[in-house]
Amino acid sequence: MQRTLIAFMMLTAFAAASQAAVEGKEVTYSADGTELKGYLAYDDSIEGKRPGILVVHEWWGLNDYARKRARMLADLGYTALAVDMYGEGKTATHPEEAGSFANELRNNLPLAKKRFLAALEQLKKDPTVDDEKIAAIGYCFGGGVVLEMARAGVDLDGVVSFHGNLTTDHPARPGEVKAKVLVLNGGADKFTTAEQIEMFKEEMASAGVDYRFINYPGAMHSFTNPKADEYGQKFNMPIAYDPEADRKSWEAMREFLARIFR
Repeated sequence: MQRTLIAFMMLTAFAAASQAAVEGKEVTYSADGTELKGYLAYDDSIEGKRPGILVVHEWWGLNDYARKRARMLADLGYTALAVDMYGEGKTATHPEEAGSFANELRNNLPLAKKRFLAALEQLKKDPTVDDEKIAAIGYCFGGGVVLEMARAGVDLDGVVSFHGNLTTDHPARPGEVKAKVLVLNGGADKFTTAEQIEMFKEEMASAGVDYRFINYPGAMHSFTNPKADEYGQKFNMPIAYDPEADRKSWEAMREFLARIFR
């Protein structure tokens, strides 16, 4: 109960300063005949165009958590689009269902790329967005997605992965990665091995990618999600919320975005 209260207070504090000015709306777009249902957030008190950020959800789908992060980015002065990678606004309530949705895209990178690019175009055409300044962040499944999009050479200024998958069947190649990369990883994440981390670092270095990798000691998988404890207990999964790692990783992202858009 205490951890949940702390989480609620943190998320409220992040967005409190100008929450009244942040507008959020559902948006519909499509890719390859599939309707996609995203969520756009921006601060309507800001005049002119500003950088746009794509937010890619966890394996649960585009739920309230991804929308909350989009609003938090809007509170920082960005326009954020929480994307729908699964199509038709589908969300999962059980790990088996979530795994099925996620694996469909992990095993079909061309489809994942089409849906990501459709969201990118949707964000770029919004009148509040400077289409020359675009980045993407992702959580868990979404963290893996944004890393794959960077590897694929998608034209982004930067990507940020929060406790995302590091492995790939399509490693980065020299000269093809346009985005700067920030990886925020839990030091106690049981879904990511030390060997995978070393392989990822070697991959980035070999491809000449401008990247930074931060480990948060003791933080487990899903350390940014206040509901991780609840999910972990309900489904017997090694995941947990870590308020300190959540705060530090968000601040690292803020500094990263400020640097790439400077």
